[in-house]
Parts: sequence; structure tokens; C-alpha cells
Amino acid sequence: MIDVTTKKPLKVSTEDPARPYLMLPVSQLDEIRRLLDSHGIRYSVDELMISWEGGPEEATIALGSGADARAVQAILDRVG
Repeated sequence: MIDVTTKKPLKVSTEDPARPYLMLPVSQLDEIRRLLDSHGIRYSVDELMISWEGGPEEATIALGSGADARAVQAILDRVG
């Protein structure tokens, strides 16, 4: 799946392998939530939405405990 702001693929961050997450434009939040829900992936959405240097607001989705970051990335990549 492509980030509508950067035009680059969305990437699951694995800085902390125990707590992978996604940062994405708020405008794509509902679509990503539906995708994760349809695959039974547990997650939570950070209530704080941020905007860097006046850019579009971004949301953070924390994947559930024990989430397989590679599997989630594969799902995102298949969507295109």
C-alpha cells in the first residue's frame, strides 16, 4: 500500500521488535483499519495525531503484542 503523502510504500516499523507500528496519513486510517480487521490483526490507534512542519496529520497504529511484522508488511505490499 502506498502512502498518499509520500507516494512511497507504507512500512511497518520494527525499531522495537516487540512493538511494531505503522505511521500513516490520517486520510488512510480507515482503510488500514479495515485491512487489519479483515485479517484479524490486533492493533491500537494512538489518540494523538501529529503534523510535522505543517504537513498532513499522521496517525500511529501500534500492532498487537506478538504481532508478526513481516506478515503485516506482506499484507500491505499485496494491496499495492
